[in-house]
Amino acid sequence: MKNMYRFKTLSEFHRYSNLPKPQHPLISLVDYSKVNYPTNSNEIKWMQDFYSIGLKRNVNEKFNYGQQKYDFDEGVLAFVAPKQVLTIQIQQNITANASGWLLLIHPDFLWNTQLAKSIKNYDYFGYSVNEALFLSKKEESIIVELLKNIKREYQSNIDKFSENIIISQIELLLNYAERYYQRQFITRKITNHEILVKLETALNSYFSKKNTLINGFPTVVQIANDLNLSPNYLSNMLKTISGQSTQQHIHNKLIEVAKEKLSTTELSISEIAFELGFEYPASFSKLFKNKTTVTPIAFRKSFN
Repeated sequence: MKNMYRFKTLSEFHRYSNLPKPQHPLISLVDYSKVNYPTNSNEIKWMQDFYSIGLKRNVNEKFNYGQQKYDFDEGVLAFVAPKQVLTIQIQQNITANASGWLLLIHPDFLWNTQLAKSIKNYDYFGYSVNEALFLSKKEESIIVELLKNIKREYQSNIDKFSENIIISQIELLLNYAERYYQRQFITRKITNHEILVKLETALNSYFSKKNTLINGFPTVVQIANDLNLSPNYLSNMLKTISGQSTQQHIHNKLIEVAKEKLSTTELSISEIAFELGFEYPASFSKLFKNKTTVTPIAFRKSFN
């Protein structure tokens, strides 16, 4: 891939960004105002073998993580997992007024700790398409203080307590981020409403024109791809604003269409099941009863 770099260590990233050698080989807090990416290209792509958490302000670069753009403004926090491709579109004087922090954590630092396993449960690291986290001034001050605590600890004389203290600070930072993401899901009502409208449109498309007869009823992954969101992100957002997962929304639409066909057409139960993408009519009947407490036949009879 053109202009594709691979950073296996924190030291490699430091050298590339014209930064001093990291004080610790496996964890580093970078002052973003001192980052100086090479500007001999309009675009940089890289893959890194470590986690990064970036809090950046006044940044003119345009970042792509997966398919989503991160347009940084004041108080924006973003997360990148190992083995993910990050694309940066270089602008002139990109760091003239840029500030913030970039925490780099190599997985080896987490080795043999509970966080090594649990960090994978934080969905914002795994989103194939990400939404940056916007912070209030109070929230930002909490995150910055945690970042500085981490730096102070690895800069001090390392002892048997150092790793546990740093790990606990990272866990606290991640938990605060989890809280702030949930707050963002709730407060960004306009964006969330737009997603619900797009979800409804996508589901209507799947259940019209006999698409399900050809392709089966849609999966969570297909719906998420149509909305340019990752499955986990979409389900988390939908649970927060509607109390239901993506799968439940799919089933709700399926039952809605099934009820329409049962009450307005002469199609048999088997024909309706096949049109809705079921391979076996019994599977359709089981789901219908599970969702409505009555069988398709009983529902149809209630209209006669």
